Amino acid sequence: MVFNEKRSVRVAILDLYEGKANQGMRCIRTILKEWSEQNELEIESEEFDVRLKNELPDTSFDIYISSGGPGDPLISRFEDWDIAWSRWLDKIERWNKNPSTQQKKYVFFICHSFQLASRYFNVGLVSKRKSTAFGVFPIHMLDAGKTDPVFDGLKDPFYGVDSRDYQVIQPNHDLLNEMGASILCIEKSRPHVPYERAIMAIRFNEYMFGTQFHPEADAPGMSLHLRTEEKRKTVIENYGEDKLRNMLEHLEDPDKISWTYAHILPNFLNQSIGTEVAAY
Repeated sequence: MVFNEKRSVRVAILDLYEGKANQGMRCIRTILKEWSEQNELEIESEEFDVRLKNELPDTSFDIYISSGGPGDPLISRFEDWDIAWSRWLDKIERWNKNPSTQQKKYVFFICHSFQLASRYFNVGLVSKRKSTAFGVFPIHMLDAGKTDPVFDGLKDPFYGVDSRDYQVIQPNHDLLNEMGASILCIEKSRPHVPYERAIMAIRFNEYMFGTQFHPEADAPGMSLHLRTEEKRKTVIENYGEDKLRNMLEHLEDPDKISWTYAHILPNFLNQSIGTEVAAY
């Protein structure tokens, strides 16, 4: 990326939360602010309400972050906003494939957006889980993840915040190889249950990266959220007190969620501007 004199970076945040209360948008904004200050950059960010207002960014941005969100990523393929989102992704993909465009566009897909992108690229089966995944879980790297610059500095396993009713499984390896894509990590091993482990992150290509968990989740914010009376009651009713206690303990561990928060999205942003990242 070639900076102008002010070292300005334009970032589009695609809000897929459909107006529902969430921590994700706050966390994305905070990471961008912290990253810009650390790198002495001027961030020009703009948010787009994809699902309620059918808003989508044009190709004038340098970086795109597409958020998590609620709902069924399979049924929504027939809704106007989903069709428009897919057309937006197609436009960005065409931009990056055009040899005459020197300044490529970087895209990060989070959770629900990851499922939409996996569906778009047809890299695996998007399906409903038997039960909701909710909590702080270990995530296990594959060989490709251990050398990817976005995972630089992470341990194996590392920990991520998971909150989803759907999953991407049964990878289409032939298509992934043809695309030059890589599966980077999978969910925790569950040998006691007869279910496939979900794909937790994919590098779709040199410029597009996605995670099925929430790397933007910050430990202090999530801890406060879980301690509110309403959320505390919901978690206990659905998962039990032990689950709540376990999550809060993980959030207090600096080697878990705080470590993931400090590495994945900042590493991606660094790669997007060519800062301190090994060659892809």
